[in-house]
Amino acid sequence: MKTTQAFAATALAAATLFGAAAHAAAPAGFTNIKQINAGELNVGYVDAGPANGPVVILLHGWPYDINSYVDVVPKLTAQGYRVIVPHLRGFGTTRFLDPKAVRNGEPAALATDVIALMDALKIDKATLAGYDWGARSADIVAALWPERVKGLVSVSGYLIGSQEQGKQPLPPAAELQWWYQYYFATERGRVGYEKNHHDFAKLIWKLASPQWKFSDDTYERSAAALENPDHAAVTVYNYRWRLGLEPGEAKYAALEAKLATFPGISVPTITLEGDANGAPHPEPASYAKRFTGKYKHELLGGGIGHNPPQEAPDAFAKAVIEVGQL
Repeated sequence: MKTTQAFAATALAAATLFGAAAHAAAPAGFTNIKQINAGELNVGYVDAGPANGPVVILLHGWPYDINSYVDVVPKLTAQGYRVIVPHLRGFGTTRFLDPKAVRNGEPAALATDVIALMDALKIDKATLAGYDWGARSADIVAALWPERVKGLVSVSGYLIGSQEQGKQPLPPAAELQWWYQYYFATERGRVGYEKNHHDFAKLIWKLASPQWKFSDDTYERSAAALENPDHAAVTVYNYRWRLGLEPGEAKYAALEAKLATFPGISVPTITLEGDANGAPHPEPASYAKRFTGKYKHELLGGGIGHNPPQEAPDAFAKAVIEVGQL
């Protein structure tokens, strides 16, 4: 097992690989969004790079969107990768095919969406990379369907959990960090998020990445994805499920039961953590043993918060490339 606790070498290598482009102004958001029916969704996604290149699937978190990867994608396509970036359920142009479907945000549902998208696009195997909800989904796919995963890049490491775990009390300081989870557990919170999700999400961005000085334009570019008609319902379901306040759907019960055993992840993995992550996250030492294959951890210095692909795109892209070489 390799462990890297300094960002200097990573930054130097990234600068060598990608040159001065890292310091250029951020490009406009993704515009060429494709749509495909996959499982119970019609998924909006970016498909960039050579069609026959090795596939990378980049998964965004909450309350962000695909534009977290707007600076990462060109770095990967320049190296010959085909890069898929889907809007998660409840975000952007992704829609439920059945208007009566449960707007389910439980972890197994989100992870199953990844497999359904791979099947729809006829992708047998891919490198998965993500943060926040996206990292959790990538972890789950790697744990339950390792034959579909070439490598894994996971911000904040091993994020697989269970309802039983979610019911256990935490120390007061840790509980404070989860204030929004308890807000969503109330009817006031559900209505409040539906009404105020734009400003609510901006507050989360600031708290989760306290040293990231994102512009209003950068935020508005991603905030548009939160206008999805299912966004609030999927969000509230996700956090209520964690506390056992939503039961989950029976079709995911077997998968959730497997996840509740905290399965190991055997595929080559690089975990990343920002040195200024203001969101709840586990310590790397607490999850290192969950990764049973080739493994490396990197601490990203310089005030990097909860959204490394947008805050440190060079380092994130480098990790995606490097995990295929472990």
